Amino acid sequence: MLEKLLITGGTGSFGTAFLKKAVSNNEFSEIRIFSRDEKKQDDLRKSINDPRVKFYIGDVRDASSVSQAVKGVDYIFHAAALKQVPSCEFFPIEAIKTNVLGTENVLAAAEAFEVKKVVILSTDKAAYPINVMGMTKALMEKVMVAKSRNLDDSKTIFCGTRYGNVMASRGSVIPLFIEQIKAGKPLTITDPEMTRFMMTLDHAVELVLYAFKNGKQGDMFIQKSPAATVSVLAHALIELYDSKSTIQEIGIRHGEKKYETLVTSEEMVKATDLGGYYSIAADNRDLNYAPYFSEGNKKEESLIGEYNSDNTERLNITQMKSFLLQLPEIKNDPSIKH
Repeated sequence: MLEKLLITGGTGSFGTAFLKKAVSNNEFSEIRIFSRDEKKQDDLRKSINDPRVKFYIGDVRDASSVSQAVKGVDYIFHAAALKQVPSCEFFPIEAIKTNVLGTENVLAAAEAFEVKKVVILSTDKAAYPINVMGMTKALMEKVMVAKSRNLDDSKTIFCGTRYGNVMASRGSVIPLFIEQIKAGKPLTITDPEMTRFMMTLDHAVELVLYAFKNGKQGDMFIQKSPAATVSVLAHALIELYDSKSTIQEIGIRHGEKKYETLVTSEEMVKATDLGGYYSIAADNRDLNYAPYFSEGNKKEESLIGEYNSDNTERLNITQMKSFLLQLPEIKNDPSIKH
């Protein structure tokens, strides 16, 4: 018997991409989309046009609206978030309400209604966070792990994913660059040597499905991804569009990092290398630390190092162009000369 899935923030980039895949594959008997925006829901309803997709207006900040949507589902993908870095810097309490307290509401409802598995969607900015978005996402991960310790594995499992820049998603710089190219304007880049992980929405969907199928209590999954400098990304787009646009450096914005980390050096000590992925098991020691002191930790964190966008595979302009052509928005753009 097919089961029911709820996607919070389901009208966003991830929800839309996953929904199209799930509907065509007949993976679920019902998929519930939970979000605040009635216009986006109406647009998605018309484009999907499938009776198995149900829409729930609500906000993860409101526990009662969350409960209404959670009741009766078997699985949850929790994607609802405030994720624009500058916006979160200026409105930190709003980010806490959505990213931390909203997650608590989703997980509490999932536990109460004995949802079989919840996968939370986090970000590379949660590793060594310096901005509010990353800090609240790091707290979201901590909330998930803390709550997972008290669950009966036979009833409910909480696990999560952490991934980097999803190319051309909401808030990505790629649509801005394309807009600037088409308007004949200079491409505004923050720092030419700034690096970012590069992954498509399809890769994000693959990662969440991997966690969905393999996740154990409190696990976090990270997909290995290539990275590129902002300069390489900008030049690749200029070449793809055969543009005369120049590049204008504007400086780093509020809360931005020079490079992003997907797995911290502390996490790498206990991470399991799964080939295309890393998994990080939850630290399930209790507050009585005495029994653990004699064991020690034989791995040296300083020798392992973190996994970040400066030390992963680096794309050049040619490789970046190939990567960009995987995006439907670019591949199907009549302005591109293949």
